[in-house]
Amino acid sequence: MKGKKEAEIEKLFRQIPNKQIAVRSKTGIYQQGKPATHVYHIQKGRVKLSVVSKQHKEAVVAILGPGDLFGEGSISGHTSHLANATAITDCVILKVNKLDIMKEIHKNRKFADYFLNYLLLRGRATEENLVDLMFNSTEKRLARALLLLADFGKDKSHQHISHPVNQDTLAAVVGSTRSRVNFFMNRFKRLGFIRYNGGMQVNGSLLRVLLKD
Repeated sequence: MKGKKEAEIEKLFRQIPNKQIAVRSKTGIYQQGKPATHVYHIQKGRVKLSVVSKQHKEAVVAILGPGDLFGEGSISGHTSHLANATAITDCVILKVNKLDIMKEIHKNRKFADYFLNYLLLRGRATEENLVDLMFNSTEKRLARALLLLADFGKDKSHQHISHPVNQDTLAAVVGSTRSRVNFFMNRFKRLGFIRYNGGMQVNGSLLRVLLKD
């Protein structure tokens, strides 16, 4: 069930000309380097943003869920996408032309405030991810990624990841190998930090990993 804030934001987006699209798991939504012409609002499911180097190495820069935007770089002047967007679960997404977004920003103060606030929060999250990658161990980076995927701290009901990402994707997110991720996932399970029951349950005790020296 959507919260009040999520419902208000969805209502704002539905007031703008849009196209609702259903995207199957593992399907690409747009590609790095292709023209950036739309902004996307996730209604249901999860999407990963990844960058691929000339050596074909992939780095996952974000995993997004319901209520999140992507493709918003088109509003700030990017004419082509800087990353790939791929559905990692079945998704329902609102696709909105960037020109319609810009018109709404100019005429609707409430929408403009929401959009600016979202961009600021995404910028802060990107900085936090960079610090995490540079200074924390693989164990701490993985713990943080799992807590973020579970939306821990927002609502007790959000501690359950009904569609957990696979270990290859987690490895790309935390900048490690699949074998290392598998080692720590098994350790977290053994310690009771996570458990599997129709999906993945992330317990608050996982915070201990982040707080230890």
